[in-house]
Amino acid sequence: MTAFYLPVRPGVVRATEHTVGPWADTDQHAGPPSALLVRALESVLPAGGWLARVSVDLLAAVPVTELAVRSRLLRPGRSVQLAEAELAVGDRLVARATGWWHRLGDTAEVATPGEPPPELPAESGPDPRRWPGGYLQAMEWRWVRGHFVDPGPAAVWSRMRLPLVDGEEPTPTQRILATADSGNGISSALSPERWLFVNTELTVHLFRPPSGEWVCLDAVTAIGPSGGGLAASRLSDRDGEVGRGAQALLVRPR
Repeated sequence: MTAFYLPVRPGVVRATEHTVGPWADTDQHAGPPSALLVRALESVLPAGGWLARVSVDLLAAVPVTELAVRSRLLRPGRSVQLAEAELAVGDRLVARATGWWHRLGDTAEVATPGEPPPELPAESGPDPRRWPGGYLQAMEWRWVRGHFVDPGPAAVWSRMRLPLVDGEEPTPTQRILATADSGNGISSALSPERWLFVNTELTVHLFRPPSGEWVCLDAVTAIGPSGGGLAASRLSDRDGEVGRGAQALLVRPR
């Protein structure tokens, strides 16, 4: 297989083993479906702008199978537009997203300097094969601090080793979403052998268009006293900080 998804027919793709996540061999990591939803949002939005906010709702475990992909424009406009995208298995909706598109403008004179990202390490970090799942093998990880297997805050540079959809070049925003969903994984505060900490959603805000193939994810997770948690991430590309991501977590003992 050479991609996360293979085209089947218009509006339908088939997930490959590269989408498999850490919780079950039959289910996808939410990164590839999130990127696939961005691809669908971008298909109904114009050039000359960027997705300033993407909110992904994970309505069920996304199985490693054929997915129907649908999108539509909810709110047209000259300066801002709102689009919606859905992923379905048969008649069952498994994920959806909304995205606010902003038209490009010139605010360089008053732009707030973003926090510079850490240097991109020259070599890959520790072998991630200690953590199961095809997704982790389909991504390249270069650790700045922390690791999947070390609880606590972490920062890592990542890039997709494979196209999102076979025969297509992923856009920078698709690459951002493919990585942003790993915030709770890289900064896990709990042992995955003893606890589930599954995100039910992912929200990403971008204050400028991202660029390039590398994404830096600098994340921290907080666990609440009532079965929930929050993973918050600073997102950067090689040019600097580009936005923030957040995931609401459902936390349960195994």
